[in-house]
Amino acid sequence: MAVHNDLGNLGEGVAEAHLISKGYQIQQTNWRIGKLELDIIAKNENWLIIIEVKTRSTDFFELPEEAITLKKIRNIVRATHAYIHQIDWQGETRFDVITVIPQGESFQIEHIEDAFLSPLN
Repeated sequence: MAVHNDLGNLGEGVAEAHLISKGYQIQQTNWRIGKLELDIIAKNENWLIIIEVKTRSTDFFELPEEAITLKKIRNIVRATHAYIHQIDWQGETRFDVITVIPQGESFQIEHIEDAFLSPLN
């Protein structure tokens, strides 16, 4: 597996542990439909939360959250609609972003709640 894939998997594991420590209930990780993927699907209180995880070795060139383009958001929303339909979710849904940057033996973690809204198109 490529080094960037290893780093991404590590970041997703760190993000999942962070969410669990905050009381989130993990429903799915790396959920796929066709070519679309949702990194982490969790519930917290009465919310279904879709979490996009961005891991970078450094934020020198680009902050991790800046890598989430409008196209990526649209794909996340499409996959979310499919997931909601599959489980017949009737409650509220929000989109979060967690950024993970390794710093020695620890990690810099930023959890951005309600990071974006579903685009109209």
